[in-house]
Amino acid sequence: MSEIFSGMNKIALVTGATSGIGEATALLLAKNNFDVIITGRRNERLNQLSARLKAMQVRNLPLQFDIRQKNEVSNAMLQLPPEWRQIDLLVNNAGLAAGLEPLHENLISDWEQMIDTNIKGLLYITKIVATGMVERRSGQIINVSSIAGKEAYGKGAVYCATKHAVEALTKAMRIDFNPYGIKVGSVSPGAVETEFSIVRLKDANANQKVYAGYTPLKADDIADAILYMATRPAHVNIADIFVLPTAQANATVFHKKH
Repeated sequence: MSEIFSGMNKIALVTGATSGIGEATALLLAKNNFDVIITGRRNERLNQLSARLKAMQVRNLPLQFDIRQKNEVSNAMLQLPPEWRQIDLLVNNAGLAAGLEPLHENLISDWEQMIDTNIKGLLYITKIVATGMVERRSGQIINVSSIAGKEAYGKGAVYCATKHAVEALTKAMRIDFNPYGIKVGSVSPGAVETEFSIVRLKDANANQKVYAGYTPLKADDIADAILYMATRPAHVNIADIFVLPTAQANATVFHKKH
């Protein structure tokens, strides 16, 4: 990085920053005096976001890697320039659903993609970043969970299982890191119009079908919640924010206009 390091702003690392909630979160944190490390698999999208941040005169560092690959995560994080190593906020946003079938019809490759991203990827990056937070006895970790971490629904067994795991990890991490003054919490969205359904259903037109008849949440709505969590006073830790669109009552009940 050619920018002069001022040391004034806190540093946030946002995983899965190339679209959706991650992108919206990186932009909103940047507007609120955070320097941001943005990570993702898609290098072109990552560089586009970095350029937007630079145009906002926000100091940022793009890191291209696949969070499912432990060695890629380790290599990227161990090669951080010294001025980027004191990460104050980790937003574990990278995640996805793949497939929407009964369990016996699921593709095993979809299971592995969800488990490797939603659970193992979160763990790989958290272990590295949290080690530094423990040494400094400060920091905050926000995990992006889901309504699927609070209730299970048909045709989503493995996705629900991975998000239930995120819920359990969040609670256990809060205990493990409590002696070090590290805040740990989660944000759990209901239906959000991002690339989520497009990826899950492997259909470029999925959003027109999934969100027909009601107004879903937007990525910016979840970014707002994350910013709120990240900007509380030192003695306040928001453990969980559960956000639904008004039209959604639970994982399967929606009020739709026909």
